[in-house]
Amino acid sequence: MKKICAVLISFFSINMYCSADEIQEVQCFFNQYINAANNYSNNYFNYYSDNAKIIRIVEKPDGSNEIVNIPIERYKSETKKSKSLAKIRKYKNKYLNVRITKHGSDYKIAAMRMPSTSDYKVPAYFIVGKDNSGNWKIKEESMNTRVQKFLKPD
Repeated sequence: MKKICAVLISFFSINMYCSADEIQEVQCFFNQYINAANNYSNNYFNYYSDNAKIIRIVEKPDGSNEIVNIPIERYKSETKKSKSLAKIRKYKNKYLNVRITKHGSDYKIAAMRMPSTSDYKVPAYFIVGKDNSGNWKIKEESMNTRVQKFLKPD
């Protein structure tokens, strides 16, 4: 009985340790992503999976919200177009109250996003997981925004 208990304790301790290591990897990945985004890095889109789901929850002036799913190719195109203006305005995002939790075989990163050009904070989350090569990728990204351009069709 003691051997079984010792084996079980060892097993759970190792799994908790591995999970803690993965959480540190996810935190490191997220920090690198933020750095790439805030420094307008050319490898910014390498952080996303090829079929990443991009969601914007548009907060309308009347207080209602509209959920907009943006195809990854449209997201890339719009981001590339606005990159120069964002760079001139020194636009950056700060993420506060970051929480990382297991989400099936992936991880969910939830935070409050604070755009540098405003004084408000809005919810954001990312689902990240490893691809077939073992690299961390953003599989899903959701951010609240007050920018209405996301309501316009392609």
